[in-house]
Amino acid sequence: MAHLLSSPLIDRLLDLALEEDIGAGDVTTRALIPPELHGEARIRAKEKLVVAGLPLAARVFAKLAPELKFTPQATEGQEVAPAAALAVITGPVAPILTGERTALNFLQRLSGIATFTKKMADAVAFEPVSLVDTRKTTPGWRVLEKYAVRLGGGRNHRGGLFDGVLIKNNHLTAVGSITEAVRRARKAAPHTLKIEVEVTSLEQLEEALGIGVDVILLDNMGDADLARAADLTLGRALLEASGSMTLERLPQVAATRVNFISVGALTHSAPAVDIHLRLIKTWSLEE
Repeated sequence: MAHLLSSPLIDRLLDLALEEDIGAGDVTTRALIPPELHGEARIRAKEKLVVAGLPLAARVFAKLAPELKFTPQATEGQEVAPAAALAVITGPVAPILTGERTALNFLQRLSGIATFTKKMADAVAFEPVSLVDTRKTTPGWRVLEKYAVRLGGGRNHRGGLFDGVLIKNNHLTAVGSITEAVRRARKAAPHTLKIEVEVTSLEQLEEALGIGVDVILLDNMGDADLARAADLTLGRALLEASGSMTLERLPQVAATRVNFISVGALTHSAPAVDIHLRLIKTWSLEE
């Protein structure tokens, strides 16, 4: 998974983040820190969390000063305790301080998603169901946020509009019926793509089953209707439950025998975790 973090898109995102924070220059660090001052800094977790984003933090510092040495003390996807060391950085102090906030922003956001996802995934671990994310992601961050979901034990839904057919309510309103929408999709889409249709009632479910769609998204159905949908489907299609998914409700939804539970909150509502960087010691090369 880590190879995804080296894509040109992520490289542009890192550059934008640094430009946003530094602008014309870090005036505080320039005023206070001489270039010959070197030091060691440590990144630590301040709470229990699942680690995500260390390769990004390393690249932030490398962009500012290639001579900085970034040594991870934890692995991606590892659950660590409060006060656990995540990384050690050694080299010139000025770029360490300049890159601190940008690096931590990536770490705190992605580790927050991984941590939240693990909590949600653990709630359904006793059932043969997969927890999946959605496209409700921060613009420009989708690859990163979906990466963090996987580190937390979740799975990814489609990456974008380009890699899956998902016929939703607005498509059905525009076309007129599930049957016609699926007919058009089968005619135009590559045969390698599965066709998924969103339904809001058991009547729509039966129409979708009648034309043999691959996946059916059960949108905002109560637990009783989800269980009834599983009874009606009898394995003829994969079922995805979506809408109003909370940590408390997840076990009940998992028990309805759906195959997937999609949770937009994994990416749009996961709280950032608390991670800090502290300068431990310094020395001057001129000494």
